[in-house]
Amino acid sequence: MPRSGKDMLKQYLGEGWEKLRQKGSHVTVGKGKMRVTIPMHKELKKGLEKALEKKLKKG
Repeated sequence: MPRSGKDMLKQYLGEGWEKLRQKGSHVTVGKGKMRVTIPMHKELKKGLEKALEKKLKKG
């Protein structure tokens, strides 16, 4: 089942990432020099979800 942007944001914040800014329905989080933009959609597409999870493990 696809995850929501809200769930993904919670996971990033739980891993020590910091919410930097929000413009519309997109939230930018950062950790060190890494930056990731998470769309606050009800369901994330499969490829985007995998890419965000991969970046989470990297940082």
